[in-house]
Amino acid sequence: MKRRTALKKIGLATSFFAATPAIISLLQSCKSDIKTWAPEFLSIDQGIVLINLVDIILPKTETPSAIELNIPQFIDKYIKDVFDDEEQIEFKSAFTNIISILKPNTESNINEIPQETYKTLLDKHMLIEEDIDEEREADPESLKMTKSELLNSIKNLCVRGYITNEEIGENVLAYDPVPGAYYCGDLQLLTRGRSWSL
Repeated sequence: MKRRTALKKIGLATSFFAATPAIISLLQSCKSDIKTWAPEFLSIDQGIVLINLVDIILPKTETPSAIELNIPQFIDKYIKDVFDDEEQIEFKSAFTNIISILKPNTESNINEIPQETYKTLLDKHMLIEEDIDEEREADPESLKMTKSELLNSIKNLCVRGYITNEEIGENVLAYDPVPGAYYCGDLQLLTRGRSWSL
């Protein structure tokens, strides 16, 4: 497979994430405590950066944070078990570029990077639909994953893993343990305005 095709496949894998039984099983298998978690695919530094990014993308509000639901562990396992070898190499290479931005001095400790630095990184490189990826525009033929492509992939995996999580499905979204009935009426009255769980 050509590396360009691999990059497109990574984007498709994160954009059109299907809640298959295998993916749900993978998500539910991530039960380790975040304080003692050792990544299976990512390096220790990459795992720390992933935890911090995920905590900013989906922090604790009236609903659990992504960290409480083990989303960093899920993303690490997803990359290890679902991405092919070329996709994994591209992902790790792009992750190394992100770490070099967060930690320009290689001697500094990854644990000492302030949350504001992560927020600045996300504000600059995580794009919304209308935004242009300047790195991709500057070199459209590049086979490397850009910083924006990496951060958007992390965001997509984070959101998909979050809404597929059992805790969110049963306790945050509208949940019917025996699906199939047809409901007609005002969404506010039927589900208090919440979307239906998968």
